[in-house]
Amino acid sequence: MIVVTGANGQLGRAVVESLLGRVPPASIVASVRNPEKAVALAQHGIAVRSGDFADPEGLRAAFRGADQLLIVSADKLGDEALQLHRTAIDIARDTGARRILYTSHMGARVGSPFLPADQHAGTEADLAASGVAFTALRHGFYAESCLHMISDGLASGELRTPEDGPISWTTRDDLAEADAAILASDGGWDGITSPLTASEAVTMTQLAAIASEVTGREVRHTTVTDEEWRNAKIAGGMPAMYADMLLGTFQAARRGDFAATHPALAKLLGRPPRNMRDVLSPAKPCEPA
Repeated sequence: MIVVTGANGQLGRAVVESLLGRVPPASIVASVRNPEKAVALAQHGIAVRSGDFADPEGLRAAFRGADQLLIVSADKLGDEALQLHRTAIDIARDTGARRILYTSHMGARVGSPFLPADQHAGTEADLAASGVAFTALRHGFYAESCLHMISDGLASGELRTPEDGPISWTTRDDLAEADAAILASDGGWDGITSPLTASEAVTMTQLAAIASEVTGREVRHTTVTDEEWRNAKIAGGMPAMYADMLLGTFQAARRGDFAATHPALAKLLGRPPRNMRDVLSPAKPCEPA
């Protein structure tokens, strides 16, 4: 039996939907915080269980009978995220899971200026110490996060960012499909995976050029100082902790932490992964409303 946590979230739900084409619905369990929001999954014959990383006893019931268990990383930061993941790992082990899979990040590294990458590295260490076979899915940086970061600049025609580096932006749907393929393969993915990424890494300057080409409207890229960028975000209403986290993305990118590309994702998908040109082309974010 395969248990997928966070199955009401964008990634978790997409993983479950992709699994439906690979394994019998009766072998899938969707662990969710709000079962009433998972009616559509239940209608496919999937068992829906209430599971919350902050509720150990409820989680124990949600994980019961799991052979493989996918821990979708919590939408939290720092020590809070690490503790929630530790709880899920401990309960998965105690309830007899044969393998734990975890949605990690291609840039996972202790001490990374990008806080989520540091905490992913911490959870990978906890998995290695658990005594259970595990797979850390080193996801490429979500292309959807890129769109969130640059949408204002694309709309205004000037993309203002700190100094950056190339990032192999990868779509969430491609990663969900790959995660499902690994779960359904039932073997061969021990430990930390190769980076599961799109086939190219691009800088902000290159993104501005791609956006200009696909929308027919010029988008300039301007490099500003870290302090100027951070102050502008906070002045625009962004909480300081999130401004610092996003700034860490650029700082880690300068180090090359997100520049890797690897054919593993394409092999899992059986086709080329989508890239930022594909992502930007249909949406045309620079078109006036």
